[in-house]
Amino acid sequence: RPWDWSVVVLVALREQWNSIQGSNGVLFRRPQQAPLTSNLAPSSIQSKQELLGPVKELVWKFPKVQEEPVQPDFNFKLQQPRPSDSVAVQCWENGVHVEVKQDFFGTGQLLEPSLLSLGGCAVVNVDAAAKVLIFHSALQECGSQFMVTENELVYIFTLDYRPAAFQSTPIVRSSGATVGIKCHYPRRHNVSSNEVQPAWIPYASTQVAEDILAFSLKIMTDDWMFERPSNVFFLGDVLNIQASVKQYNHVPLRIFVDNCVATRDPNVKSAPMYSFIENHGCLTDAKYTGSISKFLPRVQDDKLQFQLEAFRFQQESSGAIYITCLLKASAASAQVDENHKSCSFRANGNEVCGCCDTSCGLRTDSVLTKVPGFQWEGKAQVGPLQVWEIQLKAKNVI
Repeated sequence: RPWDWSVVVLVALREQWNSIQGSNGVLFRRPQQAPLTSNLAPSSIQSKQELLGPVKELVWKFPKVQEEPVQPDFNFKLQQPRPSDSVAVQCWENGVHVEVKQDFFGTGQLLEPSLLSLGGCAVVNVDAAAKVLIFHSALQECGSQFMVTENELVYIFTLDYRPAAFQSTPIVRSSGATVGIKCHYPRRHNVSSNEVQPAWIPYASTQVAEDILAFSLKIMTDDWMFERPSNVFFLGDVLNIQASVKQYNHVPLRIFVDNCVATRDPNVKSAPMYSFIENHGCLTDAKYTGSISKFLPRVQDDKLQFQLEAFRFQQESSGAIYITCLLKASAASAQVDENHKSCSFRANGNEVCGCCDTSCGLRTDSVLTKVPGFQWEGKAQVGPLQVWEIQLKAKNVI
């Protein structure tokens, strides 16, 4: 009987398909065909292979943002400021003599003579060498109050200090104070000066940007080793502030502090508001207030440290402060320019800081944007910080 060559060809093709499926790990499906009959010519037989998909599973995943490492426990002690012996009094037979240190709170900040008064009377003399302000008053003048007891005649004076906000700012770096002064005179004895007992009356987080960049703002300890566990400060203290950026799967970056404002609540548009870094990295606080605030020399591209002298808002009893900064990150290989700089008022040796007294580059109101030229921006905030006032005491000079 003659061979049916069409059947032979089909059997051979089926064996070849099975071999391909086993060796390549790829699954093929043969489409339905009409039943084969002996009267079909070999050239009329057709088939189609359909690729159903690879067997191997895709294992790549988008990188995850790493968690912040847990800060170890360490011994931190809040340093309480010592009361300042700033007022000395001599009670004379017909008057009172008061001497007041210009470093009224013992913080190194000299007070303006016009801000102090003895019962409404101004300073009569200034000892510039000793930095002492001098008041004189007759017993019945300068708002004195007279009181009689069984054994004494008492004249009471009030020394007032009322801080004024720095020009063009809403902040103060000293607290208002009222010191009570009493001169005691025995009714049947010679005049004497007893120790003065003054009365102290005080005036009543991290943003993640695009491309997995994490900006942060932290208050650090004095040695810059740890994040400071306490948010309490005193007037005269220095805030150590560190801005940083964490990068994941990214080119090396350098961080800058573009601008910073202080407010009494988290809303950066609330009043009062004090801007102390502006003009793309100009730390202007020292210029406005004569403080020691400054940027520190950079030790890492992804970290920037600066110091800010503590302050309070004028006529704000809580002492609460929030600090909000716009942080920038650019490629570490990029050149420092007017839009990317860190300038302190008394140390502007870099030529890019020359614009701090005028206008530097173009300003953006965005708080979280990516702009051309490998630059990223993000907002970061710390607070509330509590800035407390300093106590002081007076003593008599006999």
